[in-house]
Amino acid sequence: MTSRKLFCFGHRGACGHEPENTIRSVRRALELGADGVEVDVHLADGQLMVIHDETLERTTNGHGQVAAKSFSCLRSLDAGMGEKIPTLAEVLEAVNRRAIINIELKGPGTAVPVAALIAEFVSRRGWSYNDFLVSSFDHAQIREVKRLDAKIRIGALISRTPKHLSEFLKNLEPWSLHVSKRCVTRKIVIEAHQRGLKVFVFTVNQPREIVRMQAMGADGVFSDFPERIVS
Repeated sequence: MTSRKLFCFGHRGACGHEPENTIRSVRRALELGADGVEVDVHLADGQLMVIHDETLERTTNGHGQVAAKSFSCLRSLDAGMGEKIPTLAEVLEAVNRRAIINIELKGPGTAVPVAALIAEFVSRRGWSYNDFLVSSFDHAQIREVKRLDAKIRIGALISRTPKHLSEFLKNLEPWSLHVSKRCVTRKIVIEAHQRGLKVFVFTVNQPREIVRMQAMGADGVFSDFPERIVS
């Protein structure tokens, strides 16, 4: 029997191979056949910067809070192997519609500029709303995105199952549910599917995990190693 194919989001690009959330990592994910690319954004000095943490120490040679730095300061840093911290627009240009972009909102104030950037790429650059998915653990932020532009698909990130999942999904009305591999269950998948939602699981890297997600009926996964999913 043939295993069902899982949709693969390259997690922070292909961060199992390259410095996370860099153009180099995004390009590697595309080369490895990822169906989608997931990146994280913070707002700093009026710019949407693609970086995961609130602070710079773990992923760059800088120090301090991302949001407190100027654009020129952030661009002067090494994000690994000589890569710079990219802007979200630069990531979109690198992908160039070859994969879906999952934009995870990490910092406060990101909803408005992300919605505006998506609108610009759709209206002026020939992109489709289907090229984008905006997700966050901060559900107020994705509600704001949806309020600003109802055509933008939103994904609700959860690291544990809400006490009343049906009520949670009904109130938020996401396009997809993004669930930690530690708490995903067949019941969650079935309930989400009954509501017409996609279920994507993070972060899935090991063969046994991949097989489990297929058996559970998940629609896709986020992986540091996209080639392990697409193969």
